[in-house]
Amino acid sequence: MEVIALQSGSSGNCIYVRSGETSVLFDAGISGSKAESRLAEHGYDIRECQAIVLSHEHCDHISGVGVLNRKFGLPVHANMRTWNATRAKPSIGCMGHPNHFVTGRPFEIGGLRIESIRTPHDAIEGVCFVIEEMESGCRFGLLTDLGHVFEELQTVIGTLDAVLLESNYDEDMLHNGPYPQHLKARIAGKRGHISNVDAATLLDSCDADRLRWVCLGHLSAHNNTPQVAMATHQSKHRDRFSFICADRQGATKLPIL
Repeated sequence: MEVIALQSGSSGNCIYVRSGETSVLFDAGISGSKAESRLAEHGYDIRECQAIVLSHEHCDHISGVGVLNRKFGLPVHANMRTWNATRAKPSIGCMGHPNHFVTGRPFEIGGLRIESIRTPHDAIEGVCFVIEEMESGCRFGLLTDLGHVFEELQTVIGTLDAVLLESNYDEDMLHNGPYPQHLKARIAGKRGHISNVDAATLLDSCDADRLRWVCLGHLSAHNNTPQVAMATHQSKHRDRFSFICADRQGATKLPIL
């Protein structure tokens, strides 16, 4: 299984997963031209993707979905409520008929089996994903926009070979930063995002010996830096995991699974 984070951060998210002849985009929070060019830089044609799978309707996850659907003919998979909320945004434009999945019920695209897990993030029916390569059983977790650390995450992480895990903000940077108080409260609240410390503590609580690597993702542009995030995790875990930080403005090719 190959994973490329075409972008992961507060300004846009789009993750490419490939297994054999199957390739899927998870979320579409960057422009069609960026998605096309970044894939081409790694030798892939975006027109060969089988689908776009949406986690929730926030703009940093869906802003490019209309163009990707219309220009490149990529079918959209989403749960019903996320689809309706996405389609209602005027900036998205018209899209072709969707493929609806039921949250919590696995579905398949080509050689990939996809599990969706409901999150407490402040979306209408937000989910995170586990993507399993059916032939090998290799499992990759795409765990962002989590709201807060909830019990199911510990169990799920123990089943994974690799994970892209939200590590959105540094608590001191958020507290002392320029955001208005209501936005700080939203980010740090039960339906917002998880911090570097939250993510590091979550990993520490898991039986995660199966993990080959952890990619820190969805970093805030104003309340975190890759250096701060990496330092927080490495101080907690030392050599237990191999850490990578996803680029907030470009593509990050992750180790092949």
